[in-house]
Amino acid sequence: MQRTRNSEKNHILFREVAQRCAAVISFWASVPQFKARMTPSPKASFFAETIPSFFVGFLQTPLSLRLFPLQGIKYLVEHDLLEWRADSVAEFLYKQEGLNKTAIGNFLGEREKMHLETLKAFVALHEFYDLNLVQALRQFLWSFRLPGEAQKIDRMMEAFATRYCDCNPSVFQSTDTCYILSFAIIMLNTSLHNPNVKDKPSLQRFVSMNRGINNGEDLPTELLTKLYNSIRNEPFKIPEDDGNDLTLTFFNPDREGWLMKMGGRIKTWKRRWFILTDSCLYYFEFTTDKDPIGIIPLENLCVRKVQDSSKLFCLEIYNPRGQKIKACKTENKGKVVQGKHQSYKLRAASEEERDDWMDAIRASITKDPFYDLVSVRKRKVISNTTQ
Repeated sequence: MQRTRNSEKNHILFREVAQRCAAVISFWASVPQFKARMTPSPKASFFAETIPSFFVGFLQTPLSLRLFPLQGIKYLVEHDLLEWRADSVAEFLYKQEGLNKTAIGNFLGEREKMHLETLKAFVALHEFYDLNLVQALRQFLWSFRLPGEAQKIDRMMEAFATRYCDCNPSVFQSTDTCYILSFAIIMLNTSLHNPNVKDKPSLQRFVSMNRGINNGEDLPTELLTKLYNSIRNEPFKIPEDDGNDLTLTFFNPDREGWLMKMGGRIKTWKRRWFILTDSCLYYFEFTTDKDPIGIIPLENLCVRKVQDSSKLFCLEIYNPRGQKIKACKTENKGKVVQGKHQSYKLRAASEEERDDWMDAIRASITKDPFYDLVSVRKRKVISNTTQ
């Protein structure tokens, strides 16, 4: 057992090293400034023949700027291929073709001074003059992928609202109005075009939810109608990165490790490797597997301890409404089918491990951060108008 655990630890350590090496190599190869300097080397052939095949395949994955954007950019700076100034980095991220949009969003969303200055310079490269808010959002959201963290979203949308109001000073009375309405439009886009949302918001509801956001006054109905119809007729286009996003998802998980999982139809326990990331729980048969054998989206689910006289340290993921969980799994022949679980029962190796998993899962089961951000800003607007 000890040998097996050491082997697993060694594999995880090796995989982390492989990820970092692959990220750097792939980033260099994707940037024209460096690509021109690359020359074939006998060492590369020896390296490819010596390391495991799955690592070779990993190195061939076009990761671009996905995993370690800061390290990649610093390499360019250290080799005089890029200046470490906000305007230079912003122009590189905005104009350089082939960079990964997810990584651009992650880089711009950080809170260190250089990142904040780069974000400001990046947003300033967008020309929003004489564009309505939906048109400006289409341009802005195509230049990167919005991160999932609420604080990063807040900083980026604040920068967008400031830039839009600078370009169109007569449209809104404050940047708060632009900020709130921008989030309302993004949420409207999701509600109208997500097939899982059954209750589609009407124009009247959209107008009603945005009452009083213009420093206590209502925005013109004609403006809101135009914005609503634009989103209804054409959803936002979200940039898609290289075709290995599912694989890239697993590189920086919130948590990963072995758990025992009870089967759905046949109630037997099987050991599975679980990865928690992006509000989803993925499980694999082996740590070396590229594709999961099951995916459990955690949206609207709950987790709780389960008392089992025969099995200790159990937890259960369940739908509080008693409905089937919208999960999927891969059958023996490779066919992907919808799961039929109303709950998932898992078992950890210790009480501490179970509690850690439950805390991590609860942290992933959160409301859409847009709603919280908009609520805070609306309260600010109301407070300012009543003073």
